[in-house]
Amino acid sequence: MTNSNIAVSVIIPVFNVEKYLDDAIQSVLAQSLQNFEIILVNDGSSDSSLEICTQYTLNNQRIQLINQKNAGVSIARNNGLLLARGEYVFFMDSDDTIDPNFLLTSYTIAIEEQSDIVILGDYYCQRTTQTAALPTCAQFIRASFLHQHSDIRFPEKIQPCEDGLFSHQLLAFSKKNSLNPLAIYFYRSHDNQNHKKIQENYDAVIEQIPKWFEILKAFYLKNNLIKSHALHLALFLEHEPFELRYLSYDLNEIQKTFLYNIIKEFYDEFVFPYIKRNEMQLLGRPFRAFVSSKNHAQFDYRYDKLKKEKKIKLKLINLIPVKKIRKKLRASVEKTSKII
Repeated sequence: MTNSNIAVSVIIPVFNVEKYLDDAIQSVLAQSLQNFEIILVNDGSSDSSLEICTQYTLNNQRIQLINQKNAGVSIARNNGLLLARGEYVFFMDSDDTIDPNFLLTSYTIAIEEQSDIVILGDYYCQRTTQTAALPTCAQFIRASFLHQHSDIRFPEKIQPCEDGLFSHQLLAFSKKNSLNPLAIYFYRSHDNQNHKKIQENYDAVIEQIPKWFEILKAFYLKNNLIKSHALHLALFLEHEPFELRYLSYDLNEIQKTFLYNIIKEFYDEFVFPYIKRNEMQLLGRPFRAFVSSKNHAQFDYRYDKLKKEKKIKLKLINLIPVKKIRKKLRASVEKTSKII
């Protein structure tokens, strides 16, 4: 149960981040909104991270510590949520930092608009018409909404996309989403990031995707959402396995064939029979070409044509002398082509 005296619970999984942990915690302690608690979840760190966490709990009553054997970021976040007492919950990574007004602006909007989820950051706020998944840094979630849907938690032994699957399911039930483009999150990139190492192993990521689909299938069937939320599911397929994996990874022929086949098979069974024609137009041209192609080779050929078409259009737009018109036309091309 939440305690109305605490505005926000900030849950921070911790794993071997001794170089960056102090900065992360200090950025929360320096918030203009001081009515918060921090829940540190040490996930079996082998460096001095546990000692740093312990020292903070001794000096600040608003900081709690969970110490667990290494079990992964999903279990760490889920365990942190068990102790959360705030009205709203924010999951933060232990090597990042947040702007001093991050919590205040987010909480103010959440309370004023009675939001289930506040979407954070200018980038994600601009994509809201087609938001089917969010990273944890872009989610500010009402605790009672999470308790209402207690079966939706971060999937265990899934990474990457554990946050995408979690947010996708919550967004399917959310009745009130709000926007906070002023929530500035400072993402730190470094070589020892666990998710970065995982992402670099294409085979390991691709082999996980059927598990993503098993989770989605069970969720949609259990809640009878297949017909009513076909577009929501299509947007997830477009964003997570297609844009972030198929288009972004440097895949070989075997990997492309496998990934194309599993996405297409899932789409044909759970999306194509139910999605409406006008909803299809909300999907990007590359993804529409992908699901209508016979195989990955045909799609790759069509995608190359789309990229060339876009390049020619942008060159022609650059010849227009009026800056405002150029800007408007460029935005139109980006929106219609949706080539990343």
